[in-house]
Amino acid sequence: MPKSSKVTQREHSNQHVTESVADLLAHEEPIDHKASTLNVSAEESRAKQLEDNSEVEDRPAWNSKLQYILAQIGYSVGLGNVWRFPYLCQKNGGGAYMVPYLILLILIGIPLFFLELAVGQRIRRGSIGVWNYICPRLGGIGYASLVVCFFVGLYYNVIIGWSIFYFFQSFQYPLPWSECPTVKNGTVHLVEAECDKSSATTYFWYRETLDISNSISEGGGLNWKMTICLLSAWCIVGMAMIKGIQSSGKVMYFSSLFPYVVLICFLVRGLLLRGSVDGILHMLTPKIEKMLDPQVWREAATQVFFALGLGFGGVIAFSSYNKQDNNCQFDAALVSLINFFTSVLATLVVFAVLGFKANMMNEKCVVQNAEKILGYLNAGVLSHFLIPQHVNFSHLTTADYADMYDVIKKVKEDGFQDLHLDACLLEDELDKAVQGTGLAFIAFTEAMTHFPASPFWSVMFFFMLINLGLGSMIGTMSGITTPIIDTFKVRKEILTVGCCILAFLLGLIFVQRSGNYFVTMFDDYSATLPLTIVVILENIAVAWVYGTKKFMQELTDMLGFRPYAYYFYSWKYVSPIFMAILLSASVIQLAFSPPGYSAWIKELAEEQYLLYPTWALSLLICLIILAILPVPLIFILWQLQLIPDGSNRLSVSYKKGRMMKDISNLEDNDETRFILSKVPSETPSPMPTHRSYLGPENASPLDLGGASNGRYGSGYLMATTPESES
Repeated sequence: MPKSSKVTQREHSNQHVTESVADLLAHEEPIDHKASTLNVSAEESRAKQLEDNSEVEDRPAWNSKLQYILAQIGYSVGLGNVWRFPYLCQKNGGGAYMVPYLILLILIGIPLFFLELAVGQRIRRGSIGVWNYICPRLGGIGYASLVVCFFVGLYYNVIIGWSIFYFFQSFQYPLPWSECPTVKNGTVHLVEAECDKSSATTYFWYRETLDISNSISEGGGLNWKMTICLLSAWCIVGMAMIKGIQSSGKVMYFSSLFPYVVLICFLVRGLLLRGSVDGILHMLTPKIEKMLDPQVWREAATQVFFALGLGFGGVIAFSSYNKQDNNCQFDAALVSLINFFTSVLATLVVFAVLGFKANMMNEKCVVQNAEKILGYLNAGVLSHFLIPQHVNFSHLTTADYADMYDVIKKVKEDGFQDLHLDACLLEDELDKAVQGTGLAFIAFTEAMTHFPASPFWSVMFFFMLINLGLGSMIGTMSGITTPIIDTFKVRKEILTVGCCILAFLLGLIFVQRSGNYFVTMFDDYSATLPLTIVVILENIAVAWVYGTKKFMQELTDMLGFRPYAYYFYSWKYVSPIFMAILLSASVIQLAFSPPGYSAWIKELAEEQYLLYPTWALSLLICLIILAILPVPLIFILWQLQLIPDGSNRLSVSYKKGRMMKDISNLEDNDETRFILSKVPSETPSPMPTHRSYLGPENASPLDLGGASNGRYGSGYLMATTPESES
């Protein structure tokens, strides 16, 4: 507990509780007990106590509702919206993929997002405090969320580091990835072989940026350029987080809104590019048969799950700084739908640019194959009579080439394969699925080299990626720091700096030459399965342990209106069933698909899929176990009564005197009464030393076991903490 807190605890006092209350009252003036008695059974008194408590406590708060909404949007809208959602849309049937995505967003995404917002706002604690309060036996959920947040933060900031590198490389013309470098061989300058076999953008990514090794087993030492960029990324995150939401909230005004400005600019510019409409039509054209594929639904559910940041603890941390009467039901729907429409906007941008790139690549294919055909004509391999009369090689269109290709294929049916001619179909170029770093750092950068004023657009694009990543990192770091500060009362400045330094040192594994393979490992396995389990347990803890009816009633008291009945049935039945199916599908896929990664082979200048070696598999399994371990560990320790149950604490609060007193670990037969004084005074009170127990028939006893209001820790008014619904 920080020294600035106005709380004096007597956790180790041997005196009876009534004596502690009497001692405290001995320094107060006589008061009107009818006016000061806290009636926890009456809604009017409950609302008043919530209001008084919000004034007493020192917990930070958002400056405005807009700042809070932008923080939630900045956290949920991240790099996945720009490169993961468009890839899944391209892979799983274009517009047909959006149907299962939207259905699952409504069925499981919004309800679970609302659940996290509600528990954070009601209990006003980070993930550890929230789940310790809801159900102490499942208190490990909060610790598991913290561990997963730490794992994700380790590699996520590496991606921001890559974006920083490309951002500064963009301040030159021509862009450094627009042409292949040359090497001097005597008096002759030759194109770098690795670049010549692949492409300029691919070479710049794998060799100039990552200087990647051929496999995960070849460490290769640190890449100093990426090490500096990673250090810069952690410095930016540290400065944004150093003052908690006071500093990060201000950052969110820019980091949350700027990406939308860039996306809209890119969309307008993209629509003016030749061939952009082909890409957008390809995206919007639904492949209905894909909707019947269970794999499409599984990937849609996974994307919904991670797009909203469920289970990380960041959502809970942000909502815990809200006022208790904030309409979090509206916030859940608003942020979720903004997230969805952002994904659609990013997909339109990506497909417009990829449509332009596909046309460029298709025209390049036509020119290369037309040169082959001219060579065959001059060599007498092909007859001039095979060329349609309307075809003009000096102004060859894709349609002319298609006609010529079809004629040659029919006439030269037996020896057609020996000609090595490509069909050069635009559809084939558009169907080439590119995701993740391949989309941002290879495909998109290659397309931007053909833009007029390409450095400007490159600077804008990578600055947007930095801001998207920063918004998500602030939420991820809040998922780490907020529960630790709430639980262990650590100074946020010291904790923030310490976390950033530790994360940077551990993150050096990602900036060695094989670091990209570790990023892939952490991205694929450190969060997917653990977070699915965490969210299922969150749902069960609220709906089946704490009780859906009780939780809905407390939301009614908190919000001033009853949430839609839809949420009741979703939390109790629909979401657990869908999440259980998703968990089963993830485990089955993990069991039947050997874990592997795409390695870049320098000599071949191409990617190859390799299986993880034994030591890497062991590391992978350790990541999953470490993330889940707090859940069974806390459960066992609680069952063995090795962890004290601090859920039944009560507090005595003095509004104007700013003094609170916690009396912890009370037995069930102890006094459950506390008095709320209004005017502290130096004059001793004539009240007797011992007060009689007023009994349950009076208006003001605090029922620690079943009342809908209770106290958590140092003067925070919270929901009750029974572990089952009576």
